[in-house]
Amino acid sequence: MGSAAQPIDTAWILFSAVLVLLMQAGFTCLETGLVRAKNSVNVAVKKIADVCISALGYWIVGFGLMFGASEWGGFGLTNFAIEDPAHLTNAVAWNYAFFLFQLTFCATATTIVSGAVAERMSFLGYVLTAGILSTLIYPVFGHWVWGGVFGLGGKGWLEELGFVDFAGASVVHSIGGWTALAAVLVIGPRIGRFGPGGKAIEGHDMPMAVLGMFILWAGWLGFNGGSTYALNAKVPLVLVHTMLAAGAGGFTIIITSWMRNRLPDVGATLNGVLAGLVAITASSDMVNMAAAALIGAIGGIVSYVATELLDRWEIDDAVGAVPVHLAGGVWGTLAVALFGDPALFPMKLTRTEQFGVQLIGVSAAGLFAFGTAYAVLSLINRLIPLRVTPAAEHVGLNVSEHGASSALLDVLGAMEEQAARGDFSKPVPVEPFTEAGEIAQRYNLVLQKFNREVDERERTAKELRDARDAAEVANASKSQFLANMSHELRTPLNAIIGFSEVINMQLFGPVENERYKDYIGDIHRSSSHLLSLINDILDLSKIEANRYDLYEEELDVADVLAGCERMMRHRAEDAGLAFTVTISPALPPLLADKRALKQMMLNLVSNAVKFTPAGGRIDLSAVLEPDNRLALSVRDTGVGIAAADIPLALEPFRQIAQDSTVFSAEGTGLGLPLTRALARMHGATLAIESEPGQGTAITIRMPHTRVVLPARALAS
Repeated sequence: MGSAAQPIDTAWILFSAVLVLLMQAGFTCLETGLVRAKNSVNVAVKKIADVCISALGYWIVGFGLMFGASEWGGFGLTNFAIEDPAHLTNAVAWNYAFFLFQLTFCATATTIVSGAVAERMSFLGYVLTAGILSTLIYPVFGHWVWGGVFGLGGKGWLEELGFVDFAGASVVHSIGGWTALAAVLVIGPRIGRFGPGGKAIEGHDMPMAVLGMFILWAGWLGFNGGSTYALNAKVPLVLVHTMLAAGAGGFTIIITSWMRNRLPDVGATLNGVLAGLVAITASSDMVNMAAAALIGAIGGIVSYVATELLDRWEIDDAVGAVPVHLAGGVWGTLAVALFGDPALFPMKLTRTEQFGVQLIGVSAAGLFAFGTAYAVLSLINRLIPLRVTPAAEHVGLNVSEHGASSALLDVLGAMEEQAARGDFSKPVPVEPFTEAGEIAQRYNLVLQKFNREVDERERTAKELRDARDAAEVANASKSQFLANMSHELRTPLNAIIGFSEVINMQLFGPVENERYKDYIGDIHRSSSHLLSLINDILDLSKIEANRYDLYEEELDVADVLAGCERMMRHRAEDAGLAFTVTISPALPPLLADKRALKQMMLNLVSNAVKFTPAGGRIDLSAVLEPDNRLALSVRDTGVGIAAADIPLALEPFRQIAQDSTVFSAEGTGLGLPLTRALARMHGATLAIESEPGQGTAITIRMPHTRVVLPARALAS
């Protein structure tokens, strides 16, 4: 996929990754609202830890295990601690966008555990659990299902069977859910949840939880939409299916809880929406709208029933993570075979056969994730207790784990409310004679300064907009002036050039006076040079104003270079230089603007002639590099350029100083800057290698995506 990626696909994956990362904010709000206030700070810190641990662990270990070259279809063995690329191309950019997207998936799977174990797991215990999930359990199972997606060769064993999980109902959600189930079984329920006098523990801020649900809903559009890995025709339908499943899941629970309790249950409805989202994640690219709604509705029911079963079995899941992500993920994975389009099954299996494969995948996820998590966490719990003490649980994890006082919690609550509403215009309440009050006072001072800065920035922004508008008007006037002046100058110059050529050809009779012949030659050369200067200035002005239009077509590179050779050979010979042209055989056609490409090459060869003393050599070449980039090079044995002077040579209207390595020559200093600007418009790069006294090599590398390969090359 990477080699065929377009910039719009890369942009879509990056945007989707941002949406998936935004889900962390949704999980934070959801879990904060569903737990007691005395544990809200702990929730926030765990969410930060989730992303930090996942980012580093997945970069160093997880991505390699998940998408490295496959070993027996069980795990990857390459791509650990990936590094920056040597060269950036569209394909390479897509690969790094893919890595970022998958990293956010890992963070999502990791954070599922947080809600289930809330209010009683120690921060150290949670960090260890998150590390195990993000660096071992998630990437290994992910390799089984998606190992071949990155294209390094060798699919995971479930992928080879034809197991389908489009965006991670099993890979992300049920793996997170199985790990969460193992963790809550190891650490046990919260104090007062079950047993004599046990009761349900209400969250302290249901509107905050609802806000979290909506943020998750929005993030899920990137979660499912980005899993197409391209901005193609599938994306709108995937997003529509995602919306319908979420709506159906939530509405089904509203009706169900209303019928059972005569009141709609807000908490259950939240989880119904999320379970619908989880369920559709496996098949949103291969079902129709009715099926998507049905899958979401059943997902809501599954989560509702699973919640009641956990209560009956006295398994304490603080926010319903196991019913939503584990139960919803299992249902969604099996629903692929029941509702998916058989024509889209990768191995062209029947529904019954596909259901068997999906069941194998669900079972493998449970055995591996739950078994590994339960065994490892049980062992750790013997060495380092994963649960806080009863006293710490009573006082709350804000104080016991993070040292946050109750007064401070009030201030933090006010701050969080401001952040959620985005309204920082009013100060937070101050409790006098407390540390929290001191913090609130300082925060209010910051708010005052912030609001002053906002006002100042708004004024500055207005001034900048006005200045920008004025600059645009001035730029338009400059462009119009240059266009008018170029016309006014070109007309007489063309006449002068034409008449000088006529006189030089002696159509009006022989010119006997040798001095007159020299004068005519000077007139012709000077007017031609001036016309070339006007053309260069106008072209550079158009590029700066973003009004230079490329007229791209399939070009024969050999043809273009042959034309350049014909125009420049006599100049090289007159200067006493050897001029060679080397073109690799069977070059494919190149998609480019013929005039611009010819101008670039003429500029480079002209500079080489200008700065190479008599007896030197100039080589013009065109070579197809191993990565399919076309390298157009001009090498000379001229005076060269000092490293410190190369940036100056790329500035318009700059000539290298007389006392520099390069002597000052006739010209305006526009040739090289114009060449670089035209190359960038083609998406190409311009590289300069030079040593004083040794010569200069300038190479333009046209991107391989602009090379149109013949059919036989594509087939191979």
